[in-house]
Amino acid sequence: MKFDHDHLRALAAVVREGSFERAAGALHVTPSAISQRIKALEDRSGRLLVQRTVPARATADGQVLVQLAEQMAVLEHDAMLRLGMPEDEGTQASIPVAVNHDSLETWFVDAAVRFAARSRITLDLQSEDQDHTAALLRNGSVLGAVTTLAEPVQGCRIHALGSMRYVATCSPAFRERYFSGGVNARTLANAPVLVFNRKDGLQARFARRIMGSEPWQPPVWWVPSSRAFVMATLDGLGWTMNPLPMIQDELASGRLQPLRARAWEDVPLFWQHWRLNSQAMQALTDSVLAAAGALVRKR
Repeated sequence: MKFDHDHLRALAAVVREGSFERAAGALHVTPSAISQRIKALEDRSGRLLVQRTVPARATADGQVLVQLAEQMAVLEHDAMLRLGMPEDEGTQASIPVAVNHDSLETWFVDAAVRFAARSRITLDLQSEDQDHTAALLRNGSVLGAVTTLAEPVQGCRIHALGSMRYVATCSPAFRERYFSGGVNARTLANAPVLVFNRKDGLQARFARRIMGSEPWQPPVWWVPSSRAFVMATLDGLGWTMNPLPMIQDELASGRLQPLRARAWEDVPLFWQHWRLNSQAMQALTDSVLAAAGALVRKR
């Protein structure tokens, strides 16, 4: 069975853009044309490929074909580049990549800049918790991911990047108010903590080192922004695990203070990407590895 290239591109656009209408705009066709292409692809495969939700999502079968479409777009770009042929309007390739929030806020933009100097392909960056980016690789939503998963996803290559160091910090005023008697199970239970979202387990892991088997149910501020995390910590809303690259100046000046000695945790990161014999993917991998020099390396 062979799949029509335009039909696959339409499917990938619907899933990427989240609706038939936005996919039509991205491909410079009518929503009716998108609908007809998706229907033809579903008829040919004999499977439902798109959940008509808001936003639209690929089914498990649809994810397989989205991955195929994304890989074909990158390989087609490589071929046209080697042939010296320009890409048609609306068909420019963009590599979908999942990056954890803190890497995106610190070192990964440098990887994107390095990649832009070597390729005309853009990146479709999707921000996700580092413990969950690998799931986007598995379901075909992205072709590459910065992840904590040390085992390669089936069909992927893996490269160790180093570790993001997180430091448990608070403002001097916060320390005086909540930790004047030291950082222990009692004070940690009462001190407000900043947490990124429900997937963020860094603060809980650090607290368990001190709490032991004691229950930990502190007041929680939910703050889904890496930079807002730093500002909220500086302003004394709570303590939290901040990425070291974002707070080095504040630690040096004393505006933020570690909760205690060795109040840090290193989170190993890995770059995983689908096995593609692609110049663009190789250029992206080289760029990611070079930019990851900002991470902590074990000696």
